[in-house]
Amino acid sequence: MQLSIAPIIYILIFLAVVVLIEGLYLTVFGKSISLNNRISRRLTLLEKNGNREQVLEQLRKEMNQHLKSRSIPLYSILAKKAQRANIAFSPQQLLLIMVGLSVVAYVALTFLTDAEFGVRVMVAVVMGVGGVFFWVNGKAKKRMALLEEQLPDAVELMVRSLRVGHPFAAAVGIVSKEVPDPLGTEFGVISDEAAYGRDVAESLKAFAERLDSQDLRFLAVAVSIQQQSGGNLAEILEGLAKVIRARFKLFRRVRAITAEAKWSGMFLSAFPIGALVMINVIKPDYYDDVKDTPYFIPTALIVFAFLVINVIYMKIMVNIKV
Repeated sequence: MQLSIAPIIYILIFLAVVVLIEGLYLTVFGKSISLNNRISRRLTLLEKNGNREQVLEQLRKEMNQHLKSRSIPLYSILAKKAQRANIAFSPQQLLLIMVGLSVVAYVALTFLTDAEFGVRVMVAVVMGVGGVFFWVNGKAKKRMALLEEQLPDAVELMVRSLRVGHPFAAAVGIVSKEVPDPLGTEFGVISDEAAYGRDVAESLKAFAERLDSQDLRFLAVAVSIQQQSGGNLAEILEGLAKVIRARFKLFRRVRAITAEAKWSGMFLSAFPIGALVMINVIKPDYYDDVKDTPYFIPTALIVFAFLVINVIYMKIMVNIKV
């Protein structure tokens, strides 16, 4: 029995592209850009630079650059996810990385496969663009999950700071020093902006809108209302921390309940693609009798369209809104 390793080579090249992006990202911006660091990126930059104003300007530029570049053709699809992931690469750099990775993938396909020129070009472009999208999407999911987990503890830390007599801006500064990324750097930027005269409630509102987070909107509204009407901010934030923690527990419970449906959806979506890969590995001549007929390419395109529709509908069905 003749086996073909070409599909496996395609998968390995795509994984190599994703790993290459991560390696380039860590090389350019250092380990401080990683969310696994106990010390926030802002504190690391302050230790290296020492100029608080320059660090603030750099961080604000990184945080806002992607949503400002939605007008770039095709980039609007990636902009929101890149914003939530807080990718330090500029939109122009990400586009150049897509081009560079497409070239790398094309060279690898040329040396490792016997595919025709047109097929190599198409697959290389898909790998370059798709690899960046896959990487950014993973970064965004991980960052938002960490942020949602850190937020209740950060609010409770602010409550304790307020009760011992610190002003709210100082409480935000304490959170920026004690909490690791992603929340540490975000609150550090808010603290620095407050030091330069910006209203804290306004900074919190901008933060919530930038990440499109309902819990952060609750925090921004609570601080804004307290500023306008007065009241005990510590008690307000204590109640808010309980609400956020309860919402977080509810989301976790919903995820646990719907986990089976989600995995079923992922399996049903991935099974046809996996079956196609296995057919091409085990019996590469399976389609030889029909691939030269005029109906082969139109039929393949129709099947591909149905696979895409299947993935979209499966994702919609298992995406439970709370």
